[in-house]
Amino acid sequence: MTWKHPIELPWVVFALYWLISAFKTKLTTKRESFAARYGIVFLEALGFYLVLADDAGLGVLNHKIVAVPYAVGIAGVVVAWIGILLAIWARWHLGQYWSGRITLKEDHKLIRTGPYTWLRHPIYTGLELAVIGTTIAIDRWRCVVGLCVIMVGFWIKAKREEALLAGQFGADFQEHLRYTGFLLPRLRAKDQKPTSSQ
Repeated sequence: MTWKHPIELPWVVFALYWLISAFKTKLTTKRESFAARYGIVFLEALGFYLVLADDAGLGVLNHKIVAVPYAVGIAGVVVAWIGILLAIWARWHLGQYWSGRITLKEDHKLIRTGPYTWLRHPIYTGLELAVIGTTIAIDRWRCVVGLCVIMVGFWIKAKREEALLAGQFGADFQEHLRYTGFLLPRLRAKDQKPTSSQ
């Protein structure tokens, strides 16, 4: 059984939501340089090509990792959906402050609601989870390589975003660091949970 079609659906939903939401963003006041932006774009594009291409033409990288049983294939599709839904939830909370580039928007606010209560980069977490599910379902070595490339790209981009936010929000962002995880939730006692603001 091929998982090509079931695993495509969450990515189609993601792409449509991102496209529609892109029209509802505030004007940019500060952005990263062209070179910094397109270095990351290259990594992300390469990674997603390796994961989602029909036939990457890469010899041994197109070989199966293992023979994926039916139940494991279903699990991969479910994990991909969970990741896509997390990314969409995060994108909804980010609202008009979202950008594909590392930017500051007009009247930029530090978002600490929804998944941003626990994670500083829930969109990247969701997309990485979706890629993990896709890798399980497609079961090709190229997907593993693509996942690694995507994770490196998101890690670099997230670190750059944090440097920009730290400069903009100072002490508020430092407090946000205390209660949130980078890409995974930070474990903490309930009485330490901050009140969502902005």
